[in-house]
Order: sequence, then C-alpha cells, then structure tokens
Amino acid sequence: MISREPTLERLAIARSLLLTPFGLDEAHLGRALAEIKAHQVDEADLYFQYTRSEGWSLEEGIVKTGSFSIDQGVGVRAVSGEKTAFAYSDDISEASLLDAARTVRTISASARTGKVKSAIKKIASSRSLYAGLDPIASLDSTAKVNLLEKVEKLARAKDPRVAQVMAGLAAEYDVVLVARADGTLAADVRPLVRLSVTVIAEQKGRREVGSAGGGGRFGFAYFDDALIGQYVDEAVSAALINLEARPAPAGEMTVVLGPGWPGILLHEAIGHGLEGDFNRKGSSAFSGRIGQRVAAKGVTVLDDGTIADRRGSLNVDDEGNPSGRNVLIEDGILRGYIQDAMNARLMGVSPTGNGRRESYAHVPIPRMTNTYMLGGDKAPEEIVASIKKGLYATNFGGGQVDITSGKFVFSASQAYWVENGKIQYPVKGATLVGSGPECLKRVSMIGNDMKLDSGVGTCGKEGQSVPVGVGQPTLRLDGLTVGGTA
Repeated sequence: MISREPTLERLAIARSLLLTPFGLDEAHLGRALAEIKAHQVDEADLYFQYTRSEGWSLEEGIVKTGSFSIDQGVGVRAVSGEKTAFAYSDDISEASLLDAARTVRTISASARTGKVKSAIKKIASSRSLYAGLDPIASLDSTAKVNLLEKVEKLARAKDPRVAQVMAGLAAEYDVVLVARADGTLAADVRPLVRLSVTVIAEQKGRREVGSAGGGGRFGFAYFDDALIGQYVDEAVSAALINLEARPAPAGEMTVVLGPGWPGILLHEAIGHGLEGDFNRKGSSAFSGRIGQRVAAKGVTVLDDGTIADRRGSLNVDDEGNPSGRNVLIEDGILRGYIQDAMNARLMGVSPTGNGRRESYAHVPIPRMTNTYMLGGDKAPEEIVASIKKGLYATNFGGGQVDITSGKFVFSASQAYWVENGKIQYPVKGATLVGSGPECLKRVSMIGNDMKLDSGVGTCGKEGQSVPVGVGQPTLRLDGLTVGGTA
C-alpha cells in the first residue's frame, strides 16, 4: 500500500469529513474569503471542525454512565486592527459560509474597489507529532468497561481502607481544517485519550481522597496493565497518606516542589502572564520586560507544542501555524511571549504557534501548550535534605492567579513537613501564597529530575478550555508564604 505524506494525509481526512459531504471544495472557501476581503481587513480565516467524543465512568463497582457525541461546524473570523468580528454555524454549507462572511466583513467600513479574488495557494507546513488515528475505535465497548472494572478491583485489593473507587475513561477524535485569507490551507487530525482514577479511603471515621491518571494523543492501547497498576498504586497511596496527614503549619518558610504535575504552579503563576494579549495591553506583571532578569539564574522556561504524543501538543495551531518550541525565559532572562496571529501582528513579532480555541464556536487567543522548566544539576534528595524547616509539596489541586499583579494562591493536595532534611509527616490544608515574578527570583536549587505531567491538564481562559501539559524538576524556593491549618 502506498502511503501519503502525513500533511497531505491529514488534509485528505479533513476534506473527506468537512468539505466533500457538504458539496464544498477549496474554490468555495476562496469565494467566502473573497467576500470578507471585499472590505479592508488585516486577517480573515475559516475554521472547520469535526469532533467525535466518548466517555465512560465507573462508580460503586459498576459503569454508571456512558456518553457519545458528534459535533461539527465552522467559525468565520475577520480581524481589523484590534477588532475581531466572528460568526459560527453548525450548518456547514456554501450559503452559511457566505452569510457568515458577509456578516463579519462589516467590521471594516472601507470597501475595496474592483473584484477581489481569494484562492487557496499553499498548504501550511506542519509537524507529525502523533498518529492520525481514531482513539474511540481503538478499543471496543466491552474492553473499555472491563478496563474500568479492572481499576476498581485492583484498587480495592490494595487496602481494606479503600471505601470507594471512581474511574473515568474518555476519548476524542478531533479533525480541523483552517483556510486563511493569505491563501494558506492547513489541517490537523487530533486524537486524545485520558484515564482517571479517584480513591476514597476511610479510617476511624476519617475519609481522604487520592487521585491519579494520565493520557495523551494516542489510542487506548497506551493503558496497558503496568500503567493501570501504576495509576491505581498512586491513587491509593495518596489517599492512605492523607489519612495520616496532620494540619499544615503556616508562615514564611522554605518550600520544595516535586517534579512533574507541580509545574501547574508555573503554568498558572507565570505562564499566563507571558501570553501575548496580556502583554500587548500592558496588563501583565511581565509587560515590557523583554531582555530583563525576571527569575533566578538557572531558570529556563519553555512552552513547547512539538513534543510527540503529548496532551498539549499540536501539529498546527488553530490558526494554521505550525506549533513551536518557544523559549520564554532563558537563564532567568525574559526572551519572549506566547503569541497568536493578531497579537503578534500588533506587537510586531512572529506568531509562535499558540493561537488556540476550544471549538469552531470560539475565537482563537494566545494559549499555552506544554509549559515547563528545564532541569538543573542538583539531586532531588539533596534538595529535600537542604530544608531546615519547611514544606515539601509533591502534588497540587486548584489555584488562582491575578495576571496583573502575578499574585497566586495554590492548594497542595499532598505535602510533607520537613525538619533538618528529614521528612517528618504528611500535612494537609497547605496553601502557597505569593507572586509569580517574585517566586521565580526565590528559586535557589533546581533538580536534575525534570519530568512532564502524566497527561491530565486542562486550561481555562476567557471561558475556553483546551488540553495542556506542564512540567518541572524538583525546585527549592526560599521564603515562600504558606497558609496552613495549624
């Protein structure tokens, strides 16, 4: 069998799902874009999307809920200066396209003279970071139910204190097609799966929760017996440790963050402040600071949408630009921001492949992909041993950040009190309070154990949610404020 080049293969799949069934081709897209360009606009695009998703959840030993949905539609956008006009429809047809095009072009009052032509002239360059498979079809329904039942049985067998087990399995097959007014055509086929495990343990009337899970852009075969067992071990262990947790002390102290998922603090407290829209408007604590020191030496932060199979990775972003490996902070110096097309144009820089949207019914905005800090030269054991009195936080729950000030509040879902370099006991109720920019300056030791999270992150911004990744090595931060319960 002769296989096509991956970019062309993705384009063929997108055409077969989003154009051909509705009697459309590139000529129709060109006519719709020409309608928009009949008025003077800086940018215009058409965003077609087909999404098929499925979810299963287990509780009290049985699979209680299952869901399946198909959604498709097109978003039509015109941009003039800082203004955006946007229309969308779940009816994919030439009439809907032209109606939407005529609606959004009114953002500009100046009409062009003469006949405007717009043709698809080039296929956007892209990457090949994940297979264009349909993950929903990678495992039959019976096997999916069996997988969840296996999770439940394994968790209950771990310890008699396990009182309740909840597990969820989700998959999505997402196909997008982007046509831009500059003649560019881009497509992507995005698989996404996730397995989540939550355990409630009970002892002497006290109940505590532990959770684990993971996923990425591949099929269900990723969840083999070894990985399922690992997730179960992590969830049960977290719940049992929390049963022994004591109230967390409060005050200013040394805090050590574990590797991987604790990078969510980096994502929230620093990453959002480096997004182009906030910096163009001057509302970020990092605005106007390119080339300045914003972090301790050794701190290098990247946003990288090019890591194979990762939850936050993209072959092309939702504006048809290839994803990138963008160095945001290098050895403590601010080097750049995360950009979509509009904010990049207004700031006089190039897009970074970070124009993302939740669906065809949303406008693209600058968003993170996989955001992480590079590792250093310290062994994690050495970093923990350096704590005289302080907190070692290995997992986090929710948090909030104020983009303008950079101030954040984060709750640790798993943490330990450390004295004289020795872990004393687990604690609960610890919250980290501080400022993102100041937090970066307080990094005094960087571990050599950088790792990415297991593939569970979802980021919310302006009412839109997108899958993301986070990561970091073990970090020591000096003089961080901890709000506790003791």
